[in-house]
Amino acid sequence: MNRNDVTEKIIATKVSKGIQWADVATKVGLSKEWTTAACLGQMTLDDKQAKIIGKIFGLTVEEQKWLKVVPYKGSLPTPVPTDPLIYRWYEVVSVYGTTIKELIHEEFGDGIMSAIDFSMDIQRQADPKGDRVNVVLSGKFLPYKTY
Repeated sequence: MNRNDVTEKIIATKVSKGIQWADVATKVGLSKEWTTAACLGQMTLDDKQAKIIGKIFGLTVEEQKWLKVVPYKGSLPTPVPTDPLIYRWYEVVSVYGTTIKELIHEEFGDGIMSAIDFSMDIQRQADPKGDRVNVVLSGKFLPYKTY
């Protein structure tokens, strides 16, 4: 057994029981974005969170232990993603990455946006021409230090 096996069990149970990520997040008490990432093997849960997830998805005590192991981050199976939705995010970064970098540096100086001190909010935005996906990424600015 490994973390991948636990992730697959979570996904299979979600599908078979018709569980929604937002409902899982409510029970855990955290955002749907972070909770989903944790259930998909990209975040580390504490004891309390692992027990809640374990109860929702019918995980054994051993399987719950895998939820508390620091994961290997990065879930894409290929360097250039082949899934159409994920590929579009890759395309956004490919097309707008230098613009994002330039504007962040102009506003904040030399540094990076943290993906550790970070939050994300994904919402449906109603639009008569077709609903839109509204994604807000918020990361702490971390300036490079001189030494």
